[in-house]
Amino acid sequence: MKDISIEFIEYKVPDLLNPGQYLTIKGKLKLPKKNCKKRDCRNKKFPAVVILHGSAGIDFRGEFYAQALNQSDVATLEIDMWAPRGGARPQLPILTFPDAFGALAYLTFHVPSIDSQKIGVLGFSWGGVMSLAFADIAYTNQFGQGLKFAAHVANYPVCYAFNNTTVPSLPSPFDRGTQLLHLTGSPVLIQVGSEDDYDNGVENCVSLKQTLSGSDQQLVRVKGYEGAYHAWDRLLPEEIIFDPFANEGSYFSTGEIPPVVIEPNVKQAYESRRRVTRFFVEHLK
Repeated sequence: MKDISIEFIEYKVPDLLNPGQYLTIKGKLKLPKKNCKKRDCRNKKFPAVVILHGSAGIDFRGEFYAQALNQSDVATLEIDMWAPRGGARPQLPILTFPDAFGALAYLTFHVPSIDSQKIGVLGFSWGGVMSLAFADIAYTNQFGQGLKFAAHVANYPVCYAFNNTTVPSLPSPFDRGTQLLHLTGSPVLIQVGSEDDYDNGVENCVSLKQTLSGSDQQLVRVKGYEGAYHAWDRLLPEEIIFDPFANEGSYFSTGEIPPVVIEPNVKQAYESRRRVTRFFVEHLK
């Protein structure tokens, strides 16, 4: 096992619900120890991955992937987006976009051992929506202040919501944070289970990729996991939750909140972790 240093950091981001006010975002930064001769170490920089949790907040998944990335000499910064908002998720993903771009800026300007051109983003569910949306150049232009993520992994990112104008009672796809039209040029890996109760399978993610231009499609990989439910890599006891965004947003037409099965799959969780680690090593190192 490689030595890893751990720091707990914080930074401020604009509160989009309260213009002129700021939220304090806290996170766990894990840095691989430099294993090199003293002269070589002066210029050695690490790639990094920002980790974005799902609706339940920080849980097993972030650390599960961070451990594998750290052992591959990739730094990680997992941030807590719910604590500054009273412990609950906000109404729309776009409200948390400043949190992630703030993490990107923190790594770029405040951590000298990080290669600012090699910072990726990994998200789960809500965080997966964010990671996928950040591949759209419009959000990078709006929130990035000249910075962009170099690679994106979106685990079960509710693909049906992207570019979807048919869901009633919601803002436009762009205004809610679910637009994917023109990519930044960074590679994207989408992972989703065949039994996912948000997208009801893999097809919505495949179809979303197919709506992109030919050159943008070349940047996107969709990996389906047969038999896997939403959050298959959350290696905690099975549970059932209820979410208005599940079942392709049926709540907004029926008024009934659909159930979501959260069922772990150990084999597929480790397969997913290996694939994600290889993806970031390929594109960031």
